[in-house]
Amino acid sequence: MKVCVGLSGGVDSSVAALLLKQQGYDVFAMFMQNWHDTEGTLHGDCEWEEDKFVAELVARKIGIPFYFVDLSGEYRKRVVDYMFDEYARGRTPNPDVLCNREIKFDAFLAKARALGADMVATGHYCRKEQAPDGSWKLLEGIDPGKDQSYFLCQLDQEQLSRALFPIGGMLKSEVRALAAEADLPSADKKDSQGICFVGKVDLPVFLQQKLKSVEGDVVEVYDAWYGESAKYLADTALLASCPDVSALGDEALEELSRPLDYSDIQFVTETYRSGRHHIKKTRYKDNPYGKIIGRHEGAQFYTIGQRKGLSIGGHASPLFVIATDIAANRIYVGEGEEHKGLWRRVLRIAAEDVHWIRPALALPVGGSLRCRVRIRYRQELQEALLLMRENGLFVVFDKAQRGATPGQFAAFYALRDPADPYDAPELLGSGVI
Repeated sequence: MKVCVGLSGGVDSSVAALLLKQQGYDVFAMFMQNWHDTEGTLHGDCEWEEDKFVAELVARKIGIPFYFVDLSGEYRKRVVDYMFDEYARGRTPNPDVLCNREIKFDAFLAKARALGADMVATGHYCRKEQAPDGSWKLLEGIDPGKDQSYFLCQLDQEQLSRALFPIGGMLKSEVRALAAEADLPSADKKDSQGICFVGKVDLPVFLQQKLKSVEGDVVEVYDAWYGESAKYLADTALLASCPDVSALGDEALEELSRPLDYSDIQFVTETYRSGRHHIKKTRYKDNPYGKIIGRHEGAQFYTIGQRKGLSIGGHASPLFVIATDIAANRIYVGEGEEHKGLWRRVLRIAAEDVHWIRPALALPVGGSLRCRVRIRYRQELQEALLLMRENGLFVVFDKAQRGATPGQFAAFYALRDPADPYDAPELLGSGVI
């Protein structure tokens, strides 16, 4: 069997190539360049020229052919343009998930197939397994600290059938040790960070390639607002009084999933005289529900749960973004990790955005499923109930979740078998929040 390894220059894909070679596969490596621009990237992080150089050295060391492919046009069109569009709408996309679906296991796979490859292998920490009906399961990797199945949550059966994950059953420490033992040039190379194939970026600067910077207000929301918000009080009361959430109607679920709207916090100005000369000045009247505490460079540059980049002091606890209003170019923040605006229990995924890795497991309208869900990479899996309704798939968490962000992917996993300590949950599917 002929296998193309997506060789990135990192230790994970290098060991994947080494293992396949040792197992007797007909292996060749291909390095893909997906990005040329340096605007907004931080110098020295994930520079493709250095990665390509290391990848070539690895291929030579292992003794496999090496090819280069430029997919930057496809990457810009199918990943980066989508990313810009989502940020412009006030949503936070996950380009790494899109990169795997649209590039590594689509455009790259096509190039590999054209060179005669039967399969494509990557250095992802995840596993696949064939189900009794012949379909392919996608499972978590063995290493709980490195599992990367979340990034593959949009793959379909055709893509999985062509994929190999040679290191999914290994710990990261074992991968490092094997690379060192084989004296691979990438053995001590640090893991890449930032946006897939772009690298670590100054996000506002990167986004300003297409999104205009416009100053707006930063509004701190006080706890008193929640005591007067009809929606917050109604949502809280409904969830407290209804232990069986699956009994709720479609409209009730949709209302529970709708984010809070802070636009009713308005500020009125007043004039006053200041100093010995009684100079006339203008200020905002005190508001018990909130206060304008600073300025920002564009609401589209911020995301729910964000802490860094606000540059506003004078608080005992850190400030977090709890909402953005793109139309008004305003961001809302709250003080402390327990601020009420950071937490949500019910999320909605539009019906057309729900993706099942094994279509046979798709929930029918009216169906429900106990599972575990994560809404960001490396988040611990959270107990939840999936409810499929006419107006979408609702994710009802047992406990409220912090920083749920529109545009991100919620990935749902089967429950773990408590009798099997080595059981790795199957990734069932995903959808855009």
